[in-house]
Amino acid sequence: MTNTRRAFVSAVATTLRLQLRTVYSRCLADTENAPDSGVEAGPVASDSTDIIAVAPEVAVEPSHNSTGIAAMWPLFVGLGLLMMGNGLNGAVIGIRSTSEGFSVTVTGVIMAGYFAGFLIAPTVVVRLIPSVGHIRVFAGLASTASSVVLVHAIAVFPVSWTLMRFIFGFCMSGLYVVIESWLGEMSTAANRGRTLAIYMIVTMTGLGVGQLLIAVADPENFTLFIVASVLVSMALVPVTLTATTRPPDVSVPDPVSVRELLSVVPTGVISAFVSGSSAGILFGLAAVYATSTGFSLDRTAVFLLAPMIGGVLFQFPIGRLSDKISRRTVIFGVAIGGAASALLLVALPEQSAVVPMAMVVLGGMLFPLYSLVVSYTLDWTEETKIIGASGTLVRINGAGALLGPLVVAPVMSRFGPGLFFWSFAVVFGIVIVYVGYRLVAKDPLPMNRQKRFVPFPARAGVMAIGLVARPVRKVSRIAAVRTAAARRHTNGGNERPGESAPDLEGPVS
Repeated sequence: MTNTRRAFVSAVATTLRLQLRTVYSRCLADTENAPDSGVEAGPVASDSTDIIAVAPEVAVEPSHNSTGIAAMWPLFVGLGLLMMGNGLNGAVIGIRSTSEGFSVTVTGVIMAGYFAGFLIAPTVVVRLIPSVGHIRVFAGLASTASSVVLVHAIAVFPVSWTLMRFIFGFCMSGLYVVIESWLGEMSTAANRGRTLAIYMIVTMTGLGVGQLLIAVADPENFTLFIVASVLVSMALVPVTLTATTRPPDVSVPDPVSVRELLSVVPTGVISAFVSGSSAGILFGLAAVYATSTGFSLDRTAVFLLAPMIGGVLFQFPIGRLSDKISRRTVIFGVAIGGAASALLLVALPEQSAVVPMAMVVLGGMLFPLYSLVVSYTLDWTEETKIIGASGTLVRINGAGALLGPLVVAPVMSRFGPGLFFWSFAVVFGIVIVYVGYRLVAKDPLPMNRQKRFVPFPARAGVMAIGLVARPVRKVSRIAAVRTAAARRHTNGGNERPGESAPDLEGPVS
């Protein structure tokens, strides 16, 4: 490794370590200072009755070993290792596909296999967890994913690689289901928003670091496949040794039909599909583009890392802006920014030093777009249908991710790798045209009906959305009411302003 590469990797690692340390310190402090809205209850009847055992005189403080941000860090460490392995595996396959002589069209099919498995897995995994157990399901999926990574180095054929990508995508999606439901079980009303924010940061950072690792060895041999396999395997250690073994709730309600969701919030449906397509193109074909244009390994690593950096940097400022003005207007502006950055990349010379910076901006528009679309859809959805609508939105986004590389890869094969950036311009252009029409033809949602923006990773599942959207458990609401009653009794019936029971139904961050 050259001195320049070492310095770059060291700088990135130092920056990420400081950022994660800062997030950890702040979230730990917030968790310790924030009032918890839930208490542990006795056994709850298994039928549908409303009888819930709660001790009326004793307020039980939840232990930080079972709830709170600090207790979730083993899961976040495991998630980070998974994402590093995922990012490295996808980047190596994209590079090796070109060097092995696979056409861009064939490579697009191989990369789309991941998203096909990703779409199918949740319906299967949610049935496995109650019968097998969440820890066993996690271990089985992680072991399978680690094994199929190694198969890529043994059987170098388009059919075998497509099948392995399908299995790997299935395993990763199932692992997300387990981790997201586990985080949902461990979180409280006071820290759900922070939990999802850290989830997004860890996911994007892990993907970026994993893609950066392609520069540490030659992709032409099997070394990087071994590294990716080890990373996925090591994710088992912190997760299986986590303090809580209470099985999470993995029940997923019936999704709202696409037709119904389209009638309520067509902007959300169309934008979710388009944003999924752009994410699928980026994850599936970015390494193919870099290899086809003759990028060095170092430049390819930076090229793949840059959008992840943009996704983390731009997510929160854009989200805060969407809380202050119409969210549909922000979606329109983000689409314009994404199209402009894509056209700039079309115009720039391939080896220009500005390309990585433009990729940061492209990722900074692409990844927050999905978060905006999810938040916008939740704004328009009835409270009783939020989780079902979220499940439909995730499937629509996944279908777009599957279709994106399947459509763009043949076009790149026919007209050259430069069509890679044109595809983003077209995708963002669709959002610009449709949302621009809606801005002129339809009135916006009143600001007082907009919910709080929450960041979502590009491949987050319905469990992650439910982490914020789902209501607090009934026992927590009863406990909160009794706590408020006790406080009023202590104050002689005069409750001071600001001491009323918190609103536990909306997203808190």
